Amino acid sequence: MNQVPEGFPVLEVNPIIDQSVRELCTRPYPLHPKGCPNFGQKDTCPPKAKMFFEVFDPSYPVYAIVNAFDYRGHKEQMRAKHPEWSERQLACVRFWQGKARKQLKLAINMFLSKHENYAATTCPEALGVNVTETLKNAGIIMEWPPKEIAYQVALAGKKKTGDC
Repeated sequence: MNQVPEGFPVLEVNPIIDQSVRELCTRPYPLHPKGCPNFGQKDTCPPKAKMFFEVFDPSYPVYAIVNAFDYRGHKEQMRAKHPEWSERQLACVRFWQGKARKQLKLAINMFLSKHENYAATTCPEALGVNVTETLKNAGIIMEWPPKEIAYQVALAGKKKTGDC
């Protein structure tokens, strides 16, 4: 399995577009039997969100900005602090996702500061991008569910003119 190098790798990628990826938002998960509550509610969420190449210009390179969060290390730290917790409690996104998102946002800002007229999306799946296959083609194999590394991925490209 390929691991992401230290830091925040930025890889030029060929996004794999697959409309069915947007249906992942409707899958049930704990406390959300109908899937994500934002589905159909926000303009940036399916089915209202546009497809990737309706927003980004396919004639320019597209980049994946990857944050590889040490998921196993996080769980080990939580286990040391809370030895009575269950596996589900140790894995709860409430305790790691904020830190990981902050790391990804830092990486996005670093990228955008060096790439004029580029924009990034932190939810490429909402735009119909199969992130797992896109990264696989770039040499990164994501674990589902994560055991060692939880990947967060933003895609960056040049916006089509006329889009905000």
